[in-house]
Amino acid sequence: MAPESAVPQPPDDDPESYVGLAAQEAERRARERGWTSVRQLEPDAIITMEYVTGRLNLAVKDGQVVRCWPG
Repeated sequence: MAPESAVPQPPDDDPESYVGLAAQEAERRARERGWTSVRQLEPDAIITMEYVTGRLNLAVKDGQVVRCWPG
């Protein structure tokens, strides 16, 4: 039997399902669905490119999610 991976897997969730939600509702749902970290960003924010397993990024404009991606 193969050993279990030490790297946790992200939740089995569709990031596109968060687009159009209010930012607070999206963050609440993400945490309920198992995301360990939720980051709200402005749509054109400059961010580092490191991938963090279990993190969900929410691009938020006027309090609404306009884009969402893992990592």
